Amino acid sequence: MEVPLYYEVHGSGEPLVLLHGFGGSSLDWAPSAAQWAGDFQLIVPDMRGHGRSVNPVSEFRHDAAAGDILTLLDSLGVTIFKGLGVSGGGNVLLHVATMQPDRVKAMVLVSATSHFPDQARAIMRNYTFDLLPEEEREKMRRRHPGGQAQIDTIFAQARAFADSYDDLNFTAQDLAKITARTLLLQGDHDPFYPLQISVDMATAIPQATLYIVRGGGHGPIGGERWPDFVKTASAFLLE
Repeated sequence: MEVPLYYEVHGSGEPLVLLHGFGGSSLDWAPSAAQWAGDFQLIVPDMRGHGRSVNPVSEFRHDAAAGDILTLLDSLGVTIFKGLGVSGGGNVLLHVATMQPDRVKAMVLVSATSHFPDQARAIMRNYTFDLLPEEEREKMRRRHPGGQAQIDTIFAQARAFADSYDDLNFTAQDLAKITARTLLLQGDHDPFYPLQISVDMATAIPQATLYIVRGGGHGPIGGERWPDFVKTASAFLLE
């Protein structure tokens, strides 16, 4: 089923797809858009059900979201591109890079995973909007024009991940199909994904580099770490 996505295009150069994390939106990239737009043609969508994009079904599947991205790129006439994804966005890029390996030239994956381990499922099973700090709740409100109903749907989908086994289940053989140069960035204190998952992914992906953020949690690129992340990601993507 084809899903219309809201997206923005900025800058010129090699196409670079920026994919936000689950629960985020294209607005997450605003702080760095001007900097990256000098080197790339940025393609910045809201994934299905997020921001200003719709989701025609009640669940969120990363493989379906990957199909959305490939359809969007086809419509834009983009054949080969680079990608950068955070958490859920990184998981979607993993699907893209295994579905159509020849199209992805390089990618940066932040806090992505090959599968949901038990510790992540335990958190997801009890994940509610009320658990977020007020600052994070307000950020979600600004990013989702569908209001609380849209946000509640996103959290219900996140809780459903706890019992999902056929969406994210990449084996070493699956990951070996990836031909893109890949930078895996992972915090060593991520409550969702133990570091060993990233180590195993870096071993399985032929051209992978693992960058460990000491003391970093899930998505360890915000706040004071953001400038260093932009520098590191830019240097890798521009190689």
